[in-house]
Amino acid sequence: MGFLLQILLALFVSLLGGLYLLGAFRRWRPGEPPLDKGPLPWLGHVLEFRRDTAKFLERMKKKHGDIFTVQLGGFYFTFLTDPHSFGSVIKEARANLDFTEFARHLVKQVFGYVCIDDDHKYFQTSSNKHLMGDGLVVMTQAMMNNLQNLMLHSIGSGDNGKPWQEAGLFYYCYNIVFRAGYLALFGNETAKTSGNLEKAKETDRNHSDELFTEFRKYDQLFPKLAYGVLGPSEKMEAERLKRLFWNMLSVQKINSKENISGWVMELQQVRAEQGMDEIMLNRCMLLLLWVSQGNTGPASFWLLLFLMKHPDAMKAIRGEVEEVLREMGQEVKHGGPLINLTRDMLLKTHILDSAVEESLRMTAAPVLTRAVLQDTTLKMANGQQYSIAVQMDPEVHPDPHSFKYNRFLSAEGGKKTDFYKGGKKLKYYTMPWGAGSTMCPGRFFATNELKQFVFLMLTYFEFELKNPDEKIPDIDTKRWGFGTMQPTRDIQFRYRLRF
Repeated sequence: MGFLLQILLALFVSLLGGLYLLGAFRRWRPGEPPLDKGPLPWLGHVLEFRRDTAKFLERMKKKHGDIFTVQLGGFYFTFLTDPHSFGSVIKEARANLDFTEFARHLVKQVFGYVCIDDDHKYFQTSSNKHLMGDGLVVMTQAMMNNLQNLMLHSIGSGDNGKPWQEAGLFYYCYNIVFRAGYLALFGNETAKTSGNLEKAKETDRNHSDELFTEFRKYDQLFPKLAYGVLGPSEKMEAERLKRLFWNMLSVQKINSKENISGWVMELQQVRAEQGMDEIMLNRCMLLLLWVSQGNTGPASFWLLLFLMKHPDAMKAIRGEVEEVLREMGQEVKHGGPLINLTRDMLLKTHILDSAVEESLRMTAAPVLTRAVLQDTTLKMANGQQYSIAVQMDPEVHPDPHSFKYNRFLSAEGGKKTDFYKGGKKLKYYTMPWGAGSTMCPGRFFATNELKQFVFLMLTYFEFELKNPDEKIPDIDTKRWGFGTMQPTRDIQFRYRLRF
Protein backbone atom coordinates (compact mmCIF):
# COMPACT_ATOMS: atom_id res chain seq x y z
CA MET A 1 0.00 0.00 0.00
CA GLY A 2 2.83 2.38 0.87
CA PHE A 3 4.58 1.57 -2.40
CA LEU A 4 1.37 2.24 -4.37
CA LEU A 5 0.96 5.55 -2.55
CA GLN A 6 4.50 6.53 -3.51
CA ILE A 7 3.75 5.75 -7.16
CA LEU A 8 0.53 7.78 -7.10
CA LEU A 9 2.35 10.66 -5.41
CA ALA A 10 5.10 10.56 -8.02
CA LEU A 11 2.51 10.56 -10.82
CA PHE A 12 0.70 13.49 -9.18
CA VAL A 13 3.94 15.48 -8.90
CA SER A 14 4.79 14.68 -12.54
CA LEU A 15 1.33 15.79 -13.61
CA LEU A 16 1.66 19.06 -11.70
CA GLY A 17 5.10 19.60 -13.22
CA GLY A 18 3.77 18.94 -16.71
CA LEU A 19 0.85 21.31 -16.21
CA TYR A 20 3.25 23.94 -14.91
CA LEU A 21 5.50 23.60 -17.96
CA LEU A 22 2.46 23.84 -20.22
CA GLY A 23 1.44 27.08 -18.55
CA ALA A 24 -1.65 25.75 -16.75
CA PHE A 25 -0.81 27.77 -13.63
CA ARG A 26 0.22 30.94 -15.35
CA ARG A 27 -1.25 34.01 -13.65
CA TRP A 28 -1.63 37.60 -14.74
CA ARG A 29 1.15 39.86 -13.51
CA PRO A 30 0.88 43.61 -12.94
CA GLY A 31 1.69 45.56 -16.10
CA GLU A 32 0.82 42.67 -18.45
CA PRO A 33 -2.12 42.73 -20.90
CA PRO A 34 -5.36 41.14 -19.64
CA LEU A 35 -5.02 37.35 -19.49
CA ASP A 36 -7.93 35.15 -20.60
CA LYS A 37 -7.10 31.44 -20.25
CA GLY A 38 -10.43 30.19 -21.54
CA PRO A 39 -12.84 27.49 -20.36
CA LEU A 40 -10.72 24.39 -21.01
CA PRO A 41 -7.45 23.41 -19.29
CA TRP A 42 -4.50 23.73 -21.70
CA LEU A 43 -6.80 24.05 -24.76
CA GLY A 44 -8.11 27.40 -23.55
CA HIS A 45 -10.07 29.12 -26.33
CA VAL A 46 -8.74 27.01 -29.20
CA LEU A 47 -12.11 25.54 -30.24
CA GLU A 48 -13.82 28.92 -30.55
CA PHE A 49 -10.72 30.41 -32.17
CA ARG A 50 -10.67 27.78 -34.91
CA ARG A 51 -14.44 27.88 -35.43
CA ASP A 52 -14.55 31.62 -36.21
CA THR A 53 -11.33 33.51 -35.54
CA ALA A 54 -12.66 36.93 -36.49
CA LYS A 55 -15.69 36.71 -34.19
CA PHE A 56 -13.55 35.40 -31.34
CA LEU A 57 -11.09 38.28 -31.60
CA GLU A 58 -13.92 40.79 -31.85
CA ARG A 59 -15.43 39.35 -28.65
CA MET A 60 -12.08 39.46 -26.86
CA LYS A 61 -11.52 43.06 -27.94
CA LYS A 62 -14.91 44.13 -26.59
CA LYS A 63 -14.17 42.30 -23.34
CA HIS A 64 -10.54 43.31 -22.78
CA GLY A 65 -9.69 46.26 -25.03
CA ASP A 66 -7.01 46.73 -27.69
CA ILE A 67 -4.49 44.28 -26.21
CA PHE A 68 -5.09 40.93 -24.54
CA THR A 69 -3.50 37.51 -24.03
CA VAL A 70 -5.35 34.25 -24.60
CA GLN A 71 -4.45 30.59 -24.22
CA LEU A 72 -4.70 28.47 -27.38
CA GLY A 73 -3.68 24.83 -27.28
CA GLY A 74 -1.07 25.21 -24.56
CA PHE A 75 0.44 28.42 -25.96
CA TYR A 76 -0.18 32.01 -24.97
CA PHE A 77 -0.89 34.53 -27.71
CA THR A 78 -1.02 38.26 -27.16
CA PHE A 79 -3.13 40.16 -29.69
CA LEU A 80 -2.62 43.85 -30.34
CA THR A 81 -5.38 45.63 -32.27
CA ASP A 82 -4.53 49.31 -31.79
CA PRO A 83 -3.07 50.58 -35.10
CA HIS A 84 -1.21 53.40 -33.37
CA SER A 85 0.81 50.75 -31.53
CA PHE A 86 1.80 48.63 -34.52
CA GLY A 87 4.93 50.68 -35.14
CA SER A 88 6.47 49.82 -31.78
CA VAL A 89 6.02 46.10 -32.46
CA ILE A 90 7.33 46.29 -36.03
CA LYS A 91 10.43 48.23 -34.93
CA GLU A 92 11.14 46.06 -31.86
CA ALA A 93 14.51 44.34 -31.87
CA ARG A 94 14.56 40.72 -33.04
CA ALA A 95 16.17 39.78 -29.74
CA ASN A 96 12.79 40.53 -28.13
CA LEU A 97 10.19 39.87 -30.83
CA ASP A 98 11.21 37.57 -33.67
CA PHE A 99 9.29 36.32 -36.71
CA THR A 100 11.74 33.65 -37.82
CA GLU A 101 11.13 31.24 -34.92
CA PHE A 102 7.43 31.10 -35.72
CA ALA A 103 8.13 30.77 -39.45
CA ARG A 104 10.58 27.91 -38.94
CA HIS A 105 8.00 25.94 -37.01
CA LEU A 106 5.22 26.62 -39.53
CA VAL A 107 7.14 25.72 -42.71
CA LYS A 108 8.43 22.50 -41.18
CA GLN A 109 4.95 21.45 -40.14
CA VAL A 110 3.21 22.46 -43.37
CA PHE A 111 5.83 21.85 -46.08
CA GLY A 112 8.29 19.46 -44.43
CA TYR A 113 11.02 22.04 -45.06
CA VAL A 114 13.78 22.71 -42.51
CA CYS A 115 15.16 26.24 -42.78
CA ILE A 116 18.87 26.96 -43.01
CA ASP A 117 20.60 29.74 -41.10
CA ASP A 118 19.73 33.20 -42.45
CA ASP A 119 17.07 31.64 -44.69
CA HIS A 120 14.79 34.66 -44.35
CA LYS A 121 17.65 37.01 -45.29
CA TYR A 122 18.45 35.05 -48.47
CA PHE A 123 14.77 34.95 -49.38
CA GLN A 124 14.40 38.70 -48.86
CA THR A 125 17.53 39.58 -50.84
CA SER A 126 16.61 37.40 -53.81
CA SER A 127 13.01 38.65 -53.83
CA ASN A 128 14.16 42.27 -53.83
CA LYS A 129 16.45 41.52 -56.76
CA HIS A 130 14.09 39.51 -58.96
CA LEU A 131 10.53 40.51 -57.96
CA MET A 132 11.02 44.28 -57.76
CA GLY A 133 12.58 46.99 -59.94
CA ASP A 134 14.25 45.79 -63.13
CA GLY A 135 13.61 42.17 -62.16
CA LEU A 136 9.89 42.90 -62.13
CA VAL A 137 10.06 44.04 -65.77
CA VAL A 138 11.25 40.55 -66.74
CA MET A 139 8.67 38.83 -64.55
CA THR A 140 5.84 40.97 -65.92
CA GLN A 141 6.70 39.87 -69.45
CA ALA A 142 6.91 36.21 -68.43
CA MET A 143 3.56 36.44 -66.65
CA MET A 144 1.99 38.11 -69.70
CA ASN A 145 3.20 35.38 -72.06
CA ASN A 146 1.79 32.64 -69.86
CA LEU A 147 -1.52 34.40 -69.18
CA GLN A 148 -2.08 34.77 -72.90
CA ASN A 149 -1.26 31.09 -73.48
CA LEU A 150 -3.80 30.01 -70.87
CA MET A 151 -6.57 32.55 -71.53
CA LEU A 152 -6.57 33.03 -75.28
CA HIS A 153 -5.52 29.75 -76.90
CA SER A 154 -8.97 28.26 -77.62
CA ILE A 155 -12.12 30.11 -76.67
CA GLY A 156 -15.19 30.92 -78.75
CA SER A 157 -15.61 34.45 -80.07
CA GLY A 158 -18.76 36.39 -79.35
CA ASP A 159 -19.22 37.62 -82.93
CA ASN A 160 -19.36 34.28 -84.73
CA GLY A 161 -22.31 32.75 -82.96
CA LYS A 162 -20.39 30.52 -80.53
CA PRO A 163 -22.01 30.23 -77.09
CA TRP A 164 -20.81 31.84 -73.88
CA GLN A 165 -18.41 29.86 -71.75
CA GLU A 166 -19.64 29.20 -68.19
CA ALA A 167 -17.53 28.47 -65.12
CA GLY A 168 -17.25 28.99 -61.40
CA LEU A 169 -15.68 32.41 -60.96
CA PHE A 170 -13.46 31.40 -58.03
CA TYR A 171 -12.19 28.27 -59.76
CA TYR A 172 -11.60 30.12 -63.04
CA CYS A 173 -9.66 33.00 -61.49
CA TYR A 174 -7.60 30.86 -59.12
CA ASN A 175 -6.87 28.35 -61.89
CA ILE A 176 -5.66 30.87 -64.47
CA VAL A 177 -3.63 33.11 -62.16
CA PHE A 178 -2.04 30.22 -60.26
CA ARG A 179 -0.99 28.39 -63.44
CA ALA A 180 0.37 31.49 -65.17
CA GLY A 181 2.33 32.48 -62.07
CA TYR A 182 3.68 28.96 -61.65
CA LEU A 183 4.88 28.85 -65.27
CA ALA A 184 6.38 32.34 -65.05
CA LEU A 185 8.39 31.37 -61.97
CA PHE A 186 9.23 27.71 -62.50
CA GLY A 187 9.71 27.72 -66.26
CA ASN A 188 8.22 26.39 -69.48
CA GLU A 189 8.48 23.15 -71.40
CA THR A 190 11.09 23.39 -74.15
CA ALA A 191 10.13 23.23 -77.83
CA LYS A 192 12.97 20.77 -78.37
CA THR A 193 11.55 18.34 -75.83
CA SER A 194 7.96 18.64 -77.09
CA GLY A 195 8.72 18.76 -80.80
CA ASN A 196 7.67 22.35 -81.51
CA LEU A 197 6.58 25.53 -79.75
CA GLU A 198 2.83 24.89 -80.00
CA LYS A 199 3.17 21.44 -78.47
CA ALA A 200 5.34 22.91 -75.71
CA LYS A 201 2.62 25.46 -74.93
CA GLU A 202 0.03 22.68 -74.86
CA THR A 203 2.21 20.70 -72.47
CA ASP A 204 2.46 23.76 -70.22
CA ARG A 205 -1.33 24.08 -70.21
CA ASN A 206 -1.91 20.42 -69.37
CA HIS A 207 0.86 20.10 -66.79
CA SER A 208 -0.05 23.33 -64.97
CA ASP A 209 -3.72 22.30 -64.85
CA GLU A 210 -2.79 18.94 -63.32
CA LEU A 211 -0.62 20.70 -60.76
CA PHE A 212 -3.40 23.14 -59.86
CA THR A 213 -5.93 20.33 -59.36
CA GLU A 214 -3.68 18.72 -56.78
CA PHE A 215 -2.72 22.07 -55.24
CA ARG A 216 -6.38 22.86 -54.53
CA LYS A 217 -6.67 19.64 -52.52
CA TYR A 218 -3.61 20.65 -50.51
CA ASP A 219 -4.81 24.25 -50.19
CA GLN A 220 -8.11 23.11 -48.68
CA LEU A 221 -6.23 21.12 -46.03
CA PHE A 222 -3.84 23.98 -45.30
CA PRO A 223 -5.56 25.61 -42.27
CA LYS A 224 -5.91 22.31 -40.40
CA LEU A 225 -2.38 21.36 -41.43
CA ALA A 226 -1.02 24.64 -40.05
CA TYR A 227 -2.95 24.25 -36.80
CA GLY A 228 -1.95 20.58 -36.49
CA VAL A 229 -5.54 19.29 -36.24
CA LEU A 230 -5.82 16.99 -39.27
CA GLY A 231 -7.79 13.79 -38.86
CA PRO A 232 -6.14 10.42 -39.66
CA SER A 233 -7.38 10.26 -43.26
CA GLU A 234 -6.55 13.93 -43.81
CA LYS A 235 -3.01 13.35 -42.53
CA MET A 236 -2.56 10.54 -45.05
CA GLU A 237 -3.86 12.74 -47.85
CA ALA A 238 -1.63 15.65 -46.83
CA GLU A 239 1.43 13.41 -46.84
CA ARG A 240 0.48 11.99 -50.23
CA LEU A 241 0.11 15.47 -51.67
CA LYS A 242 3.40 16.68 -50.21
CA ARG A 243 5.27 13.71 -51.71
CA LEU A 244 3.54 14.36 -55.03
CA PHE A 245 4.64 18.01 -55.05
CA TRP A 246 8.18 17.18 -53.97
CA ASN A 247 8.32 15.00 -57.09
CA MET A 248 6.50 17.36 -59.50
CA LEU A 249 8.58 20.33 -58.32
CA SER A 250 11.85 18.48 -57.97
CA VAL A 251 15.00 20.38 -58.80
CA GLN A 252 15.81 17.83 -61.48
CA LYS A 253 12.49 18.42 -63.29
CA ILE A 254 12.57 22.21 -62.91
CA ASN A 255 16.10 22.44 -64.29
CA SER A 256 15.03 20.62 -67.45
CA LYS A 257 12.81 23.58 -68.41
CA GLU A 258 13.51 26.95 -69.99
CA ASN A 259 12.60 30.49 -68.86
CA ILE A 260 13.07 29.59 -65.20
CA SER A 261 12.88 32.78 -63.16
CA GLY A 262 16.02 34.20 -61.61
CA TRP A 263 14.18 34.11 -58.28
CA VAL A 264 13.73 30.34 -58.28
CA MET A 265 17.19 29.67 -59.71
CA GLU A 266 18.99 31.89 -57.20
CA LEU A 267 17.13 30.58 -54.15
CA GLN A 268 17.86 27.05 -55.33
CA GLN A 269 21.56 27.75 -55.89
CA VAL A 270 22.07 29.57 -52.57
CA ARG A 271 20.66 26.65 -50.61
CA ALA A 272 22.70 24.12 -52.59
CA GLU A 273 25.85 26.13 -51.87
CA GLN A 274 24.94 26.08 -48.18
CA GLY A 275 24.97 22.28 -48.30
CA MET A 276 21.26 21.57 -48.54
CA ASP A 277 20.58 18.14 -50.04
CA GLU A 278 18.28 17.61 -53.01
CA ILE A 279 15.47 16.13 -50.91
CA MET A 280 15.20 19.32 -48.87
CA LEU A 281 15.61 21.48 -51.98
CA ASN A 282 12.54 19.79 -53.48
CA ARG A 283 10.59 20.65 -50.32
CA CYS A 284 11.79 24.23 -50.61
CA MET A 285 10.26 24.40 -54.11
CA LEU A 286 6.83 23.55 -52.63
CA LEU A 287 7.28 26.36 -50.11
CA LEU A 288 8.15 28.78 -52.92
CA LEU A 289 5.09 27.71 -54.90
CA TRP A 290 2.72 28.28 -52.01
CA VAL A 291 4.10 31.63 -50.87
CA SER A 292 4.08 32.94 -54.44
CA GLN A 293 0.75 31.57 -55.69
CA GLY A 294 -1.45 30.80 -52.69
CA ASN A 295 -3.14 34.21 -52.46
CA THR A 296 -3.18 35.99 -55.82
CA GLY A 297 -5.79 33.75 -57.44
CA PRO A 298 -8.33 34.18 -54.62
CA ALA A 299 -7.62 37.94 -54.65
CA SER A 300 -8.42 38.09 -58.38
CA PHE A 301 -11.74 36.35 -57.71
CA TRP A 302 -12.84 38.97 -55.18
CA LEU A 303 -11.78 41.86 -57.40
CA LEU A 304 -13.64 40.59 -60.47
CA LEU A 305 -16.69 39.81 -58.36
CA PHE A 306 -16.73 43.31 -56.87
CA LEU A 307 -16.40 44.84 -60.34
CA MET A 308 -19.35 42.83 -61.62
CA LYS A 309 -21.38 43.85 -58.58
CA HIS A 310 -20.46 47.54 -59.00
CA PRO A 311 -21.02 48.73 -62.59
CA ASP A 312 -19.61 52.18 -61.81
CA ALA A 313 -16.30 50.59 -60.82
CA MET A 314 -16.32 48.34 -63.89
CA LYS A 315 -16.98 51.31 -66.18
CA ALA A 316 -14.26 53.48 -64.61
CA ILE A 317 -11.59 50.78 -64.74
CA ARG A 318 -12.48 49.58 -68.23
CA GLY A 319 -12.22 53.19 -69.39
CA GLU A 320 -8.80 53.51 -67.77
CA VAL A 321 -7.61 50.28 -69.42
CA GLU A 322 -8.75 51.49 -72.85
CA GLU A 323 -7.07 54.85 -72.31
CA VAL A 324 -3.75 53.22 -71.40
CA LEU A 325 -3.92 51.09 -74.55
CA ARG A 326 -4.59 54.17 -76.70
CA GLU A 327 -1.69 56.06 -75.13
CA MET A 328 0.62 53.16 -75.97
CA GLY A 329 -0.68 52.92 -79.54
CA GLN A 330 -2.05 49.41 -79.05
CA GLU A 331 -5.37 48.19 -80.41
CA VAL A 332 -7.29 45.00 -79.79
CA LYS A 333 -9.18 43.59 -82.76
CA HIS A 334 -10.26 40.24 -84.12
CA GLY A 335 -7.34 38.53 -85.79
CA GLY A 336 -4.93 41.25 -84.71
CA PRO A 337 -1.72 40.87 -82.68
CA LEU A 338 -1.91 40.30 -78.95
CA ILE A 339 -1.30 43.34 -76.79
CA ASN A 340 2.04 43.74 -75.03
CA LEU A 341 1.15 44.72 -71.47
CA THR A 342 4.30 46.03 -69.78
CA ARG A 343 5.13 47.08 -66.25
CA ASP A 344 5.22 50.73 -67.37
CA MET A 345 1.63 50.41 -68.59
CA LEU A 346 0.57 48.95 -65.25
CA LEU A 347 2.07 51.96 -63.47
CA LYS A 348 -0.53 54.16 -65.20
CA THR A 349 -3.60 52.37 -63.81
CA HIS A 350 -4.33 54.43 -60.69
CA ILE A 351 -8.05 53.60 -60.58
CA LEU A 352 -7.30 49.89 -60.88
CA ASP A 353 -4.67 50.29 -58.14
CA SER A 354 -7.28 51.76 -55.81
CA ALA A 355 -9.76 48.98 -56.60
CA VAL A 356 -7.07 46.36 -55.94
CA GLU A 357 -6.22 47.93 -52.59
CA GLU A 358 -9.89 48.22 -51.64
CA SER A 359 -10.53 44.59 -52.55
CA LEU A 360 -7.53 43.47 -50.50
CA ARG A 361 -8.66 45.64 -47.59
CA MET A 362 -11.96 43.77 -47.52
CA THR A 363 -10.73 40.23 -48.11
CA ALA A 364 -7.14 39.91 -46.85
CA ALA A 365 -6.77 38.83 -43.24
CA PRO A 366 -3.10 39.33 -42.40
CA VAL A 367 -1.63 38.69 -38.99
CA LEU A 368 1.81 40.05 -38.14
CA THR A 369 3.35 37.33 -36.02
CA ARG A 370 6.25 37.62 -33.61
CA ALA A 371 7.61 35.08 -31.15
CA VAL A 372 8.29 36.68 -27.77
CA LEU A 373 11.85 35.68 -26.93
CA GLN A 374 12.16 37.74 -23.75
CA ASP A 375 10.23 40.33 -21.78
CA THR A 376 9.72 43.55 -23.69
CA THR A 377 8.35 46.95 -22.86
CA LEU A 378 4.92 45.46 -23.60
CA LYS A 379 5.50 43.11 -20.65
CA MET A 380 4.75 39.96 -22.59
CA ALA A 381 6.55 36.67 -22.08
CA ASN A 382 6.30 32.93 -22.83
CA GLY A 383 4.15 33.08 -25.92
CA GLN A 384 3.45 34.66 -29.28
CA GLN A 385 2.44 38.20 -30.14
CA TYR A 386 0.03 39.01 -32.95
CA SER A 387 -0.70 42.41 -34.45
CA ILE A 388 -4.07 42.53 -36.20
CA ALA A 389 -4.58 44.68 -39.29
CA VAL A 390 -6.92 47.64 -39.03
CA GLN A 391 -8.71 47.14 -42.32
CA MET A 392 -12.29 46.91 -40.99
CA ASP A 393 -12.20 49.75 -38.47
CA PRO A 394 -15.10 52.11 -39.35
CA GLU A 395 -13.26 55.04 -37.80
CA VAL A 396 -10.40 54.51 -40.26
CA HIS A 397 -12.46 53.36 -43.25
CA PRO A 398 -16.07 54.61 -43.07
CA ASP A 399 -18.64 52.02 -44.10
CA PRO A 400 -15.88 49.38 -44.07
CA HIS A 401 -18.00 46.49 -45.35
CA SER A 402 -18.87 48.29 -48.60
CA PHE A 403 -16.65 48.10 -51.69
CA LYS A 404 -15.63 51.60 -52.77
CA TYR A 405 -13.30 51.32 -55.74
CA ASN A 406 -12.03 54.90 -55.32
CA ARG A 407 -11.42 54.73 -51.55
CA PHE A 408 -7.66 54.89 -52.10
CA LEU A 409 -7.75 57.60 -54.79
CA SER A 410 -6.86 61.17 -53.89
CA ALA A 411 -8.82 64.13 -55.26
CA GLU A 412 -6.05 64.59 -57.84
CA GLY A 413 -6.36 60.99 -59.03
CA GLY A 414 -3.24 59.69 -57.29
CA LYS A 415 -2.86 57.41 -54.27
CA LYS A 416 -4.62 58.48 -51.08
CA THR A 417 -2.61 57.95 -47.90
CA ASP A 418 -4.39 60.18 -45.38
CA PHE A 419 -6.37 58.00 -42.97
CA TYR A 420 -7.03 58.81 -39.32
CA LYS A 421 -8.05 57.25 -36.03
CA GLY A 422 -8.82 59.37 -32.98
CA GLY A 423 -7.89 62.45 -34.98
CA LYS A 424 -4.34 61.18 -35.48
CA LYS A 425 -2.98 60.20 -38.88
CA LEU A 426 -2.18 56.50 -39.26
CA LYS A 427 0.99 55.11 -40.76
CA TYR A 428 -0.49 51.59 -40.97
CA TYR A 429 -4.00 52.11 -42.32
CA THR A 430 -4.12 48.89 -44.34
CA MET A 431 -1.64 46.02 -44.33
CA PRO A 432 -2.63 43.23 -46.75
CA TRP A 433 1.07 42.46 -47.31
CA GLY A 434 2.15 42.75 -43.69
CA ALA A 435 4.61 45.37 -42.46
CA GLY A 436 8.18 45.90 -41.34
CA SER A 437 10.86 43.27 -41.92
CA THR A 438 8.25 40.60 -42.60
CA MET A 439 6.36 42.51 -45.29
CA CYS A 440 5.79 40.20 -48.25
CA PRO A 441 8.83 40.68 -50.54
CA GLY A 442 6.85 39.42 -53.51
CA ARG A 443 4.04 41.97 -53.14
CA PHE A 444 4.93 43.89 -56.32
CA PHE A 445 4.96 40.74 -58.43
CA ALA A 446 1.72 39.53 -56.83
CA THR A 447 0.05 42.89 -57.47
CA ASN A 448 1.23 42.83 -61.08
CA GLU A 449 -0.12 39.28 -61.51
CA LEU A 450 -3.51 40.43 -60.26
CA LYS A 451 -3.56 43.59 -62.37
CA GLN A 452 -2.38 41.82 -65.53
CA PHE A 453 -5.12 39.22 -65.22
CA VAL A 454 -7.85 41.83 -64.67
CA PHE A 455 -6.42 44.05 -67.44
CA LEU A 456 -6.61 41.14 -69.91
CA MET A 457 -10.11 40.16 -68.79
CA LEU A 458 -11.35 43.72 -69.32
CA THR A 459 -9.53 44.03 -72.64
CA TYR A 460 -10.43 40.75 -74.30
CA PHE A 461 -13.62 39.51 -72.66
CA GLU A 462 -17.22 40.29 -71.95
CA PHE A 463 -18.14 38.70 -68.65
CA GLU A 464 -21.08 38.79 -66.26
CA LEU A 465 -22.57 36.89 -63.37
CA LYS A 466 -24.98 34.16 -64.43
CA ASN A 467 -27.36 35.41 -61.74
CA PRO A 468 -26.66 39.14 -61.21
CA ASP A 469 -28.79 39.17 -58.04
CA GLU A 470 -26.91 36.32 -56.38
CA LYS A 471 -25.53 37.31 -53.00
CA ILE A 472 -21.77 37.69 -52.60
CA PRO A 473 -20.50 34.50 -50.92
CA ASP A 474 -19.48 34.60 -47.28
CA ILE A 475 -15.83 34.44 -46.33
CA ASP A 476 -14.47 31.12 -45.12
CA THR A 477 -13.45 32.12 -41.59
CA LYS A 478 -11.39 28.93 -41.10
CA ARG A 479 -8.68 30.50 -43.27
CA TRP A 480 -8.45 33.66 -41.18
CA GLY A 481 -4.85 34.77 -40.72
CA PHE A 482 -3.42 32.98 -43.78
CA GLY A 483 -3.55 35.84 -46.28
CA THR A 484 -6.35 36.42 -48.79
CA MET A 485 -9.59 34.85 -47.66
CA GLN A 486 -11.53 32.39 -49.79
CA PRO A 487 -15.30 32.15 -50.29
CA THR A 488 -17.45 29.48 -48.67
CA ARG A 489 -18.87 28.67 -52.12
CA ASP A 490 -18.23 29.45 -55.76
CA ILE A 491 -20.41 31.73 -57.87
CA GLN A 492 -21.20 31.08 -61.55
CA PHE A 493 -20.31 33.53 -64.31
CA ARG A 494 -20.09 33.49 -68.11
CA TYR A 495 -17.54 35.00 -70.46
CA ARG A 496 -16.64 35.30 -74.16
CA LEU A 497 -14.21 37.21 -76.34
CA ARG A 498 -15.18 40.79 -77.12
CA PHE A 499 -13.47 40.86 -80.53
